[in-house]
Amino acid sequence: QELEEVRRWEGARDVRPVDGNVRRWRGLLLPNNPPYNAGAFCFELTFSCYHPLAPPRATLHTPIYHPGVDSDGRVCQPLTSPERWEPTTRAIQVLQDLLLHLDSPDPQRVLQPDVARELQERPEEFWQRAEELTRLHAEPRLDPPCP
Repeated sequence: QELEEVRRWEGARDVRPVDGNVRRWRGLLLPNNPPYNAGAFCFELTFSCYHPLAPPRATLHTPIYHPGVDSDGRVCQPLTSPERWEPTTRAIQVLQDLLLHLDSPDPQRVLQPDVARELQERPEEFWQRAEELTRLHAEPRLDPPCP
């Protein structure tokens, strides 16, 4: 039911269980703002066996130059922290929060302090690097889904 809700959402495409496992979804996230809107970013949403009592974990498989995403694809997402998680939160809300974070980097949601500092002190350089990495690594917006 939640998977169908996410599949109808315009912020992602090609969302499906990984190898038939309903606890692991993979798809492409479609940012709205430049430079990230020049591509699509492969994400995975992993649900624990305790879901909805425990939060899911979102990771990005596509490299991205962003202060809130580390080099392993982990995302700074307070919504899914054990302290803030609400069992009534839906998967689509987790993905909407992630998309909003990608579209508007937040200096309070940081996993890469150096990148956050660059964004604040040298924004032109930051956006140029973000654009370059998006061009190099992001999936085309309309091509086949990520593997």
